[in-house]
Amino acid sequence: MAETLREEISEIVGYELEDPRLRSVTVTDVRVSPDLRDANIYVLVQGDEDEKRLAMSALDRASNFVRRQVALNLDLHHAPVLHFARDTVEENAARIEEVLKELSEEDNQDNAEES
Repeated sequence: MAETLREEISEIVGYELEDPRLRSVTVTDVRVSPDLRDANIYVLVQGDEDEKRLAMSALDRASNFVRRQVALNLDLHHAPVLHFARDTVEENAARIEEVLKELSEEDNQDNAEES
């Protein structure tokens, strides 16, 4: 169910919502509660902190529309309540990669200076 929801919500957010604040949003994961009443939707948002905040706000406002569309498109009598949250795993991984790259460059400069 979670994968089906992820695919459907990705389509809705990517193609049916015409909010420009949502252009840089990617649905990365969905976790559904055991009773199927709630679903946590994890999204990756590109941009600076202000753009990320605005995108999350837009998603929160659109959650009822997205929920209704999910129910219609998947022919569900009761769609789960959607809770959008930022997926920071990829953001953290990118930051770690950036720090490691900087350290490697510094190490290379130090080695070049010693030669």
